[in-house]
Amino acid sequence: MIQQALQDKFDAFTIPDELKKAGVYPYFRPIQVNNDTEVVIDGKHLLMFGSNSYMGLTNHPKVKEAATKALEQYGSCCSGSRFLNGTSRLHIELEEALADYTGKEACLVFTTGFQANLGTVSAFTGRSGVIIMDEYNHASIYEGSRLSFSKVLKYSHNDMADLERLLKTIPEATVKMIVFDGIFSMEGDIANLPEICALANKYQALVMCDDAHAVGVIGDCGRGTASHFGLTNDVDIIMGTFSKSLASVGGYIASTKDAINYLKHTSRPMIFSASIPPSGVAAAMAALEIIRSEPERQERLWQNTHYVSKSLTELGFDINTSETPIIPIYIRDNQLTFQFCQRLFEEGIFVNPVVSPAVPSDSSLIRLSIMATHTQEQLNICVGTIEKVAQELGVFAMK
Repeated sequence: MIQQALQDKFDAFTIPDELKKAGVYPYFRPIQVNNDTEVVIDGKHLLMFGSNSYMGLTNHPKVKEAATKALEQYGSCCSGSRFLNGTSRLHIELEEALADYTGKEACLVFTTGFQANLGTVSAFTGRSGVIIMDEYNHASIYEGSRLSFSKVLKYSHNDMADLERLLKTIPEATVKMIVFDGIFSMEGDIANLPEICALANKYQALVMCDDAHAVGVIGDCGRGTASHFGLTNDVDIIMGTFSKSLASVGGYIASTKDAINYLKHTSRPMIFSASIPPSGVAAAMAALEIIRSEPERQERLWQNTHYVSKSLTELGFDINTSETPIIPIYIRDNQLTFQFCQRLFEEGIFVNPVVSPAVPSDSSLIRLSIMATHTQEQLNICVGTIEKVAQELGVFAMK
C-alpha cells in the first residue's frame, strides 16, 4: 500500500499534466516508422533532427543483415549476465575490435552506455579516493560518482583554472580520477583534453573520457576525443556507447588489460545485468566496420554540421559554444522552449527540448542533432522552418 506521504508527492508532480493540457508535451511519442532522417508519428511524416544516429546507420543493409544472422544463430538473447552465461563469441570479437579501434589494450562491453559509466566511475577510486568532474557531465557519471563512496569535486565547465584549483587541494598520494564528456551532450562543445591531460600528469590523476557523442564524429576515422587531439596514450580510460554512431544499444570501456580485468570481476552493474543480445552486438560490429571503411561518412557529417551551424548563426540564433553535430538553439525560457518544439513538430520537424533540471533554468534550449545522411534539401527545410517558427514566437529577442 502506498503511504499517504508518497501519494502526496505523486499528486504534487503536476508538470507533465500541465504540459499535456497546454498541448506542448513532447515526450514518449511512439514512432511508427523510422528511416533515420525521416520518421512517422501518429501517421505524420517528420524530418528527424533529434536522433543521435550521427552516421545514419540504423537502417544500413549490412547492419540489419548482421543483426538478423546473429538472431538466427544465437536466438533473441543470452538470458544471463556477461559474468556467467551471457558471453558469446561475438561479444569477444567486438571487444577485440573496439580495443584496436580505440588504441587500448583491452575492452569490456556493458549492456548500456549508462551502465558503462556507472560501473566504471564507481569502481576505481574507493572510499579514500577523489573523483574530479566537469559540472556538465552526463547523469550516468554523476550516478557512478555517488556509488563510488569517493569524495566528489566538480569544476566549472571546461574551466582549466578551476580544475587545477581543485587538484591542488588533493594530497599527492590520494587515488584521483578526472572524468568528463569528450563532446558535451547538451552544449555540443569539446573538452579541453590537452590541458586536462597536462594537469593530470602534473598532479598524478587518472583520466577518463566519456566518448558517447564523440565516436564516429571526431578523431581519425571517428576514433573519438583522444584521437582528435593525438592524446590516446594520455587518456587512461575511454568510454563509448553503441546507441549513437554504432547503430545499436550498449556501451564499452577501453583501457589497460589490468583495468579491464579488474572491472570484469568487480563492476556490479556489469556482473548483475543481462548482457546485450548477440544481434545488438553484431549490429554494432557491422556499424564499426562501415565507419572504418567509409571515412566519407564522417566528412559528410561535418559538411552538414558546418552548414547548419553557419546558417543558424547568420540568422541570429544563439548556439553558444557548440562546435559539433550537437547544435543547441538557446531559448532560455522553459515554456517557450516547449512551445517552440511543438510548433516545429506541427511543421514536420522533430527536435528535442532541453529544460531544467537537465540544464539551468536560464539555459533551456532546442537541441538539433545532425546526421551524415541528412540531404541538403532536408537541411534547408529544417533551417527554414526554424526561422519561420522563431519569427512567429519572437525567439530572436531572447538572445
